[in-house]
Amino acid sequence: MMNLTTEKAVSAAQAGETDTIVNFKPAYITMGVMLVFYVGIRIYEQYFGWKAGLDSFAPEFQTYWMNLMWTELPLEFVAFCAIGGYLWKTRDRNIDAVAPREEMRRILTLIGWLAIYAFSVYWGASYFTEQDGTWHQTVIRDTDFTPSHILEFYLSYPIYIICGWGAFMYAHTRIPQFAKRISLAFLMFFAGPFMIFPNIGLNEWGHTFWFMEELFTAPLHWGFVFFGWFALAVFGVARQVLDRVIELSKEYEKDVLAL
Repeated sequence: MMNLTTEKAVSAAQAGETDTIVNFKPAYITMGVMLVFYVGIRIYEQYFGWKAGLDSFAPEFQTYWMNLMWTELPLEFVAFCAIGGYLWKTRDRNIDAVAPREEMRRILTLIGWLAIYAFSVYWGASYFTEQDGTWHQTVIRDTDFTPSHILEFYLSYPIYIICGWGAFMYAHTRIPQFAKRISLAFLMFFAGPFMIFPNIGLNEWGHTFWFMEELFTAPLHWGFVFFGWFALAVFGVARQVLDRVIELSKEYEKDVLAL
């Protein structure tokens, strides 16, 4: 009896080999491309920041920095709308009929989305944010649109927002666990870091009217910290995902033993 059960389990596993459920290659490629892009843009900042980014009234500042900002913002808006629109248009309209194995595959794909989101948040909210403080403690600004801000606020922040939006939309259009109701933890995980972007307006307004040292502990920067803490909701999302993975694993084990 044990041999027969084992043979059936092996047969079931072999039948599923053609339908791989673990594929993180797209996530790895995406993060690799992002890494190359961010290193390249940092080299750009290092060279043209000192060469053409110290005087906002100079013609070269318009050429190398303002043109970059007016290019990146529309592209990011289009990407945000395109990713959300595509995921919504191609959503699973029969979500209750998703088989356990397919649901597991989609959950693992979501983990890839979350890895990309975390990777992009690191670059935006950690690396570029930290180097922005160093820049403004070194160089006296004469404009809100400094080279550091153009890459931090208007490039790296929108990119991680787009990644978070993609993860949120993927989960709520393809995974039954999230499609049937809005996950509060997931909503906080996306909306908190997203709200850092509107908070930029308050930050720039404050720096325009007050002469402040670039200290992260300054009250003007508390909004960044408050909304940044919402990223801790990732633990709630992880708990929800892992609970469902355990349930699906038990269902798969029962199906195999029932063969």
